[in-house]
Amino acid sequence: MSILNALLFMQVNFGLNTASLMGILYIIFGISYMIFMVFLLFRRASRLNSIALVIYLLQALLIPSVMLLCGFILVFQGWRLDPILQFAQFLLTILIIYFSVKDILINEVYRNR
Repeated sequence: MSILNALLFMQVNFGLNTASLMGILYIIFGISYMIFMVFLLFRRASRLNSIALVIYLLQALLIPSVMLLCGFILVFQGWRLDPILQFAQFLLTILIIYFSVKDILINEVYRNR
């Protein structure tokens, strides 16, 4: 009975700071990246060999799931981060978005040759 009471009266701390905003950005980007990569795989699946298809499939499933998990952690627990750790998360966010957009653009340019 005490576990049920603890679950019913559990509070979620949510603060709107830079870490929470980055968490929301992670969630949005993770969902859009997954959708784009699945469509990309459906279009290119016949031209890829089996190893490349497995790598792209892992990329289409693992990266967005990690981004969603990190996004939810930042949204709900980001208020606990020190400012220097929030800055480190910001730098990692920029790096992830850069490499993802670069990968998507290179795939589209390679496909249009």
